[in-house]
Amino acid sequence: MRLGTKLLLASTILWTMPALAQQAPTALSGGPNVADPAKWPKAASVGLVDAATEKRVTDLMAKMSIEQKVGQLIQGDIGSVKPEDLRKYPLGSILAGGNSPPLSGNDRSPQADWVATARAFRAVAMEPRPGHISIPLIFGVDAVHGNNNVIGAVIFPHNIGLGAANDPGLIRRIGEVTAVETAATGPDWAFGPTLAVPQDDRWGRSYEGYSEDPGIVRSFAGEMVRGLQGEPSATGRIQKGKVAASAKHFLGDGGTFNGIDQGDTRIGEDELIAIHGAGYPVAIDAGTLTVMASYNSWNGVKMHGNKSLLTDVLKGKMGFQGFVVGDWNGHGQIPGCTPTDCAATFNAGLDMAMAPDSWKGLFESTLKHVKDGTIPMARLDDAVRRILRVKAKLGLFDPARPIEGKAGVLGAPEHRAIAREAVAKSLVLLKNNGVLPVKAGAKVLVAGPGADSMGMQTGGWTLSWQGDGNGNELFPNGETIFAGVKQAVEAAGGTATLSPEGNFTSQPDVAIVVFGEQPYAEMRGDIRTLEFQPGDKQALGLLKKLKNAGVPVVSVFLSGRPLWTNPELNASDAFVAAWLPGSEGGGVADVLVGDAAGKPRKDFKGRLSFSWPKTAGQFVLNKGKPGYDPLFPLGHGLTYVRGGTVPALSEEAGIDPSLGNTSTFFAKGVTPAPFSFATDSRITRKTVDGPQTQEGAQQLVWPAGPATLRIGGGGDLDLTREANGDLSLQISYRVDRAPAGKVQLSMEGGANKGAIDATTLFTGATGTWRTAKVFLKCYQANGVDLGKVTAPFVVQASGPFGLSIADVRIVSDPNASICPGAKP
Repeated sequence: MRLGTKLLLASTILWTMPALAQQAPTALSGGPNVADPAKWPKAASVGLVDAATEKRVTDLMAKMSIEQKVGQLIQGDIGSVKPEDLRKYPLGSILAGGNSPPLSGNDRSPQADWVATARAFRAVAMEPRPGHISIPLIFGVDAVHGNNNVIGAVIFPHNIGLGAANDPGLIRRIGEVTAVETAATGPDWAFGPTLAVPQDDRWGRSYEGYSEDPGIVRSFAGEMVRGLQGEPSATGRIQKGKVAASAKHFLGDGGTFNGIDQGDTRIGEDELIAIHGAGYPVAIDAGTLTVMASYNSWNGVKMHGNKSLLTDVLKGKMGFQGFVVGDWNGHGQIPGCTPTDCAATFNAGLDMAMAPDSWKGLFESTLKHVKDGTIPMARLDDAVRRILRVKAKLGLFDPARPIEGKAGVLGAPEHRAIAREAVAKSLVLLKNNGVLPVKAGAKVLVAGPGADSMGMQTGGWTLSWQGDGNGNELFPNGETIFAGVKQAVEAAGGTATLSPEGNFTSQPDVAIVVFGEQPYAEMRGDIRTLEFQPGDKQALGLLKKLKNAGVPVVSVFLSGRPLWTNPELNASDAFVAAWLPGSEGGGVADVLVGDAAGKPRKDFKGRLSFSWPKTAGQFVLNKGKPGYDPLFPLGHGLTYVRGGTVPALSEEAGIDPSLGNTSTFFAKGVTPAPFSFATDSRITRKTVDGPQTQEGAQQLVWPAGPATLRIGGGGDLDLTREANGDLSLQISYRVDRAPAGKVQLSMEGGANKGAIDATTLFTGATGTWRTAKVFLKCYQANGVDLGKVTAPFVVQASGPFGLSIADVRIVSDPNASICPGAKP
């Protein structure tokens, strides 16, 4: 691609996609946002409605107060609701969000802590009180690739890998394991399966979708529901180790404009039905007990408020008789609503609002709306009936919990075997110049940052929301890729040595290099280029280092989506797309490492469920669409029987690599593009050594009088979603001279007028490197407008003051984050 064309493409992308911004809804030209039910396929909930259950529900509702009925519609998060709150607020449900800990206070907790939490909430909900009808809670968690919240649980490959395996029967077995491991820890409701059909790979939740192909999603939907819940006619599910499923996110979450999470899906109704609606009729026919509404809009109308889809299509034409739950404060995004007040969402057809931290206000406002008729009594009763129906069918009115707390369920050998099988089947071979399979008796070097990293293997939605900060010790029933390779190689008399940096003293026969994306989840996963490691190609440097030393290289690529990796493919003798394989790294070794004679023990079964890009700008690359020109098409995958080589590939990305950086503002002594480091002329500046890197920091000296350090120049950043998600600005710094006056942190751009008094961060001992994490919501609380940030890091001091800066970036782990200057 000519330079002029490349720059034009880059400028076009900057114009059409502000970094991390949710664009104002703009309806598709002539496109609808009111659905026509006649166009949609028929379905019917099976096994949900029967005379005995309906009579039981009717009898209960006749005894319930309006307050109890309204409580059924509200779900609070255990991070903000305590068991004793249920005595005043009779909530119908609780959930544990991605970073919410059990009552022990540790969000990375074993089975016992979660069981104790479930029992504590359940005990208060069911305790006898005058005028109180005991209604059991339903406890939901994001068990999206196994019971991924709990230490010791089996972690399956994320859905993108399962789509590559393309084995519906395997999907059902995975659902069964997920169900029993979830039931064993206390929750009775898994927020899955995800039936999104991602169409733009920049979307940060792409790995939660099985495929860009609606046919694959359709084939999996019913199997996962049956795995989680059992057959539609099943009774007493929770007593049998089954949990409620939640088909999500209804509807169009995988089709948002520019792949922006929670954005606007700008397509016609026929395309909405054919692509994004593909999995729902099958899930309903399989008896899914719940459906979760999506954050996104359809041609400008938020799904949480779209009555034509929630009521007329889902509950009408599709015959869904379970209940519809919202997503995390999603109701608050409807125009005219707030998280604590939204009659419109219930009138549109939402039955239960996920109000994690807004539950109290939403309960009170909803009660008022029912009493004044804004929410009709018939709508309230319909929602309550649906919720109680599900609770009855799940078995929650029966206090028996034979699986809950049972030892030996989490990480059981038979569960790990299914996960290992899933890993092996999900691997996609993209290149093999004869180096695979690795002879088991060989001298093998295992290198790369992902080689011995359970965190990279498992990805987001693992023990925490974004999946970061997870050491190997938190996976007692897991195995890293290195451990699996080592076991396989040594069993045949070979050796396997770990060196993440690729160092060796004795020439290896082959190197297996494991590298890829760092963990992320929704929002932080949104990207603006499909180039892997744009501008900072550490993995490529490692591959070339080994190639130049004459070592054959096998690349094992860990990612939540297909990415432009042409340079890495060129530098590899073999290249395997391993996706996010989960806790069973031995499944990788089962396919890569052969027997003592070098013959395959298992062949590659995986086929691409997402098309692989030829350039970093092929964001929307879906089979059957105009201009389809992938490097590797949907369904591609080599095998040992059917091999194939890859010719030298173009290393022209086709897009400015600096577009990929939206969160790292200073690192390793430099300000990565597109940001720039600037100071007032009164501040003196020089390069000094950082805490880990030689010449990796900038030392700044303020004179007497006010002066400012400013890092900006990256265009407009919208950080409002990051603030709502409890993300933080992390600073690695050293105070060289204590400030004589106030030090303020701020951000510039838009209507910014506020600043944080951060003086306390820069007092105390000097000469020592420190790290501080400041919640982005603290900036908001101090008057900073995060909607249009042009300079994300601004330090203002009156001096004299001496400060060295080594690293500034946005991070997702909220642990140890603070609000400087806030009143206790």
